[in-house]
Amino acid sequence: MDEFALPDVIEGDLILLICGSAASRRSAETGNYYAGPRNRFWSTLFEIGLTPYRLEPKDFAKLPKFGIGLTDLAKKYSGSDSRLRIEDDDPSSLLANINRIRPPVLAFNGKRAAKSFLETERVSYGRQKCGVGDTVIYVLPSTSGAAARYWDIRYWHELANLIRQIQARSTDAD
Repeated sequence: MDEFALPDVIEGDLILLICGSAASRRSAETGNYYAGPRNRFWSTLFEIGLTPYRLEPKDFAKLPKFGIGLTDLAKKYSGSDSRLRIEDDDPSSLLANINRIRPPVLAFNGKRAAKSFLETERVSYGRQKCGVGDTVIYVLPSTSGAAARYWDIRYWHELANLIRQIQARSTDAD
């Protein structure tokens, strides 16, 4: 197992914190989130309207300008989710970050990290019934090329609609 972690991207006024399981081997090699050539993450953020243009993996540090932060549940491992062990996860650090930055939405990029964080064997895609304080929890199909058979952008569009609703309420309150 590698002693590696991508840096958390959690500065600024975030509306959305996206949490993956762990850095992929390619992401670990390049030091960039979602760097795999078949990963749909960056194109999806643009397609659903959460970024005004398509970012590249090397641009991950720009996401807070758009109100988006990034982290992983397993910070000392890189590689395939199938090789992750429950003890590789650090849910207490994620919870501490949520309590500190209080993002309106926490979205898991894939079910694996969500199951571990929520301590359950089963989760469904979409908005979860539980949250953390005022933070809504959302579970999304993984953008990883390795999870292509489960891909469904519909849930990502639902997330984007929720983000726009929150932004509109925030604007109305100002």
